[in-house]
Amino acid sequence: MIRTPLRPLARILRARDRGENPDEIEAENRRIRHEAIQDKARRRAEGRLVLMSACFVLAFGTVGVRMGALASSEPSEPRSQVLSAQIMSQRADITDRRGRVLATNLLTHSLYAHPHQMVDPVRAAKALAKVFPDLDQARLTKDFTGNRKFMWIKRKISPEQMQAVHDIGEPGLLFGPREMRVYPNGHVASHILGGSGFGAEGVSSAEVLGVAGVEKAFDNWLRDPSHDGAPLALSIDLTVQSAMEEVLNSGMKLMNAKGAAGILMEVKTGEIVAMASLPDFNPNERPRPLLKGDPSDSPLFNRAVQGQYELGSTFKIFPVAQALDLKLINPNSGINSSSPMKIGKYLIHDFHNYGKQLSATDVIVKSSNVGTVRIAQMLGVERQKDFLIKLGLFEPTAIEMVEAPTGQPLVPRRWPAVTSATVSFGHGLAASPLHLAAAYATIANDGRRVTPTLVHGRQRPEGEQVLSPRAAELAVGMLRQVVTRGTARQAEVEGYEIAGKTGTADKPRPSGGYYKNKVVATFASVFPASDPEYVMIVTLDEPSVSTAGGGESRTAGMTAVPVAAELVRRLAPLVGLKARTDEKLPIVAARFQPRVEPSPGDGIKLVSNK
Repeated sequence: MIRTPLRPLARILRARDRGENPDEIEAENRRIRHEAIQDKARRRAEGRLVLMSACFVLAFGTVGVRMGALASSEPSEPRSQVLSAQIMSQRADITDRRGRVLATNLLTHSLYAHPHQMVDPVRAAKALAKVFPDLDQARLTKDFTGNRKFMWIKRKISPEQMQAVHDIGEPGLLFGPREMRVYPNGHVASHILGGSGFGAEGVSSAEVLGVAGVEKAFDNWLRDPSHDGAPLALSIDLTVQSAMEEVLNSGMKLMNAKGAAGILMEVKTGEIVAMASLPDFNPNERPRPLLKGDPSDSPLFNRAVQGQYELGSTFKIFPVAQALDLKLINPNSGINSSSPMKIGKYLIHDFHNYGKQLSATDVIVKSSNVGTVRIAQMLGVERQKDFLIKLGLFEPTAIEMVEAPTGQPLVPRRWPAVTSATVSFGHGLAASPLHLAAAYATIANDGRRVTPTLVHGRQRPEGEQVLSPRAAELAVGMLRQVVTRGTARQAEVEGYEIAGKTGTADKPRPSGGYYKNKVVATFASVFPASDPEYVMIVTLDEPSVSTAGGGESRTAGMTAVPVAAELVRRLAPLVGLKARTDEKLPIVAARFQPRVEPSPGDGIKLVSNK
């Protein structure tokens, strides 16, 4: 019940005294009060309306601005978003010495997903698994139906794959533009180029980085925009490189070898015209590295640069050349070759019994271990080590590849008399085929040190004079006779005057000692012998070939040499080397100079064979 307030008695009496009607006065007062209440209520309602309108305008404005921002930009992965909206500056091309492209860039697209925006994630996963067989449908389904808001599917896709994804019609599957590195020649020069990958990346751009080979060694140079798009010109010749890989691959299979390496290098400049390692890979789809086991079992392993092999009798020319330089011997000097030779408790044998004496030249031609050790004893330990150091056989090569330091030669910590003896014929010191190529190039370059390089036309300081030109010439003459009448007669290619040395070395066991039926076979060659222009190395890992008599041979003369001869036939014309009449170097006459004894104080005594 609503209580009506009583009218004040004084107001009624006062109204009657003035002759007014108290009821009319009260009615007027009620009207005024009602109007005041209505005005107040109207103002309050208008205030609420203004406030609500302002809130609606602010809310819709915020939503509109956000929607506009989202509509004008593409979503990206928060953890890997590239801040710049522009595609990274283009990586420079890599070419061969003739300007032919070895590595370049191609505009492509990446594929990513926003699972929360998908209409039918299960169907999308099934369709993607058909487009990309390497993707797991169950894993995609789990990711698409989970809580993820962003995920990469493919960093790079082909135009055909892009169209196939378009045809799926799923709004949650999106594309981003980017550049990718392309190697148009596939497997050719794969170990030299190395490969590339993506660094900082977002959905609209990605940074290409080198991961191996010259791509990584020259990564900063290739990414530097100040070069105005100039390519990196390598020393290799694409045609020669391709031919070397083809012949080497056939030879590796024919000789049943586990792996192979080949190098063709210019004598005067040290520029590598071709360098191959087998098995190889396609840098467009670079395989993952091995996480366990023997690294050399991986196709990524560069045998030419990283391989650490005892290179056998190819080393014999080093002590002989040094002794020629020091005038301790001449090509006709008689060397005691009585076998076996005893050093301490060790016996050193020759493959055949060569009698009591060989000329210094025949020590090389017949590949006598005993004769080589006799000459090494003339040098002494310190001079022998110093010469090998000058040839670069104690340090990594300076080749422009990130893998070069891993090819550090394995040098004995101690160098007693027996080590000096075994190193002289290529056992006990392990080096890469590239080390051997550089050392042979030094001899062929009139005794001046040659440093291998993969960059074409670069000016380099002249190397140290390691041997006298006369001693170097005599050494090459000995190597020529190895081919004309020695262990490498199968290397003779008419018109190219090949000089070289074979080397067959037992492979060491990881647990110690050597395998009896596993070898590394190498042939190191120089041609033409009368005016050397090229050095070529062929190395076969664990070769084995059947002989005409039904036996089995693993020697370099039966395995690496025939492959090298075929390489000369194929490669020499490609580098512009014309065949000419073979002017054989003179054969050493059957006469001997008095045998030179080691100088006193060298720390090694000549052991008699009684």
